[in-house]
Amino acid sequence: MDVLVARCAGLDVPRDSIVAAVLAGARKVKKELRTFGTTSSELAELRRWLESHKVTHVAMEATGVYWLPVLEALEGRFELVVANAHHVKKVPGRKTDACDAEWLATILRYGLIKSSFVPPAWQRQLRVLTRGRSSLTHSITRQRNMVLKLLESIGIKLASVLSDVFGVSGMAMLRALRDGDDNPELLSGLAKGRLRKKMPQIVAALKGRTLAPGARIVLAQHLRTLDLFDEQRQQLEAAIDAVVAPYGKVIARLRTIPGVDRVIAIVILAEVGPDVASFPTCAQFAAWSGTCPGNARSAKRSKAAGARKGNVHLTTALVQAAVSASRAKKTTFVGEKYRRIKNRRGPKRAALAGGHKIAIALWHMLHKGEDFHDLGTDSIPPRTKKRTIDRLVRRLHDLGVDITPLMNAGANDMSRVQFS
Repeated sequence: MDVLVARCAGLDVPRDSIVAAVLAGARKVKKELRTFGTTSSELAELRRWLESHKVTHVAMEATGVYWLPVLEALEGRFELVVANAHHVKKVPGRKTDACDAEWLATILRYGLIKSSFVPPAWQRQLRVLTRGRSSLTHSITRQRNMVLKLLESIGIKLASVLSDVFGVSGMAMLRALRDGDDNPELLSGLAKGRLRKKMPQIVAALKGRTLAPGARIVLAQHLRTLDLFDEQRQQLEAAIDAVVAPYGKVIARLRTIPGVDRVIAIVILAEVGPDVASFPTCAQFAAWSGTCPGNARSAKRSKAAGARKGNVHLTTALVQAAVSASRAKKTTFVGEKYRRIKNRRGPKRAALAGGHKIAIALWHMLHKGEDFHDLGTDSIPPRTKKRTIDRLVRRLHDLGVDITPLMNAGANDMSRVQFS
């Protein structure tokens, strides 16, 4: 086997230490092992040690978040290869940090290791912000659910009357309850706009038990936490806007996809970037996005396989976009795909299939620099329409209804169907 990298290194990166193995020489290999710490000064020492051995390529596994400081310390000085741990798993039998580091250096030496997608520094920073915003959104939802649970426990049914308890009117009523105002008539007067038409229902919903001192303290803490979360979210939004300011055209292009709003577009930009140069084909991109169906075939038999694991944050964004597209008033190809699969396989599989279609379209958009072009429902093959009609006819027949589909415009045109 030919040697492709004459001077290379493999790093095993646990939490508190780094084991480095250097292999040097084209024919006669010289091996050297050394252990370093993970502080900034010790990472700088690791960099100087690798440079002293004239290392050109460095390989390491993407283990948790421990590899990120190492990447930033070595970035720009060496050709870095960040490998998927599942792809470079060593044959069992000898499992030590030194063996793992030497194994990484060996497969890097012969070109048997492929680097994972590592975004540039600005994109990594954007990922920190968008993922922090997502985590904060989950915390806000949890806190709001705790407030609703508290209100329900004392018989206050605001959630049954107000579509958004935490809107302007609802928050004004909650703050009044916190401050000790229990009069339903006075609280209902805090309603704004169209909610004033519901004042009698609001009065009835607010006639619960008197808020006990302990419950009032808990409500005050929840509202204080929600105010803090809202302030933190505004700070995150301002920081995100500053990072994505140079990529306004990319965000506008992403928003042409059905179901993609500004929030989802920014998440896609953070996870994918402004181009898809790291993914040669749309199939590879779809697999990395986590929306590609699994493949389990052996001896000419296909078995059921779930979706492949991929970028969880991108998968969530694509699935949310597919569900939003299915609920839009305008009929789109993605929405129609979602509805057809939902009737047969359920909403979860339908959402993943819709996300898969969006992922394929996303790759072509970023690869070609074009906006989204909706294929429309007319692009559904006639065979697919015929299968749907046949399935529905069989379903009606099972229910005791005999019908006969009449094709008015030929056997291949399923757009107009009458039933006798």
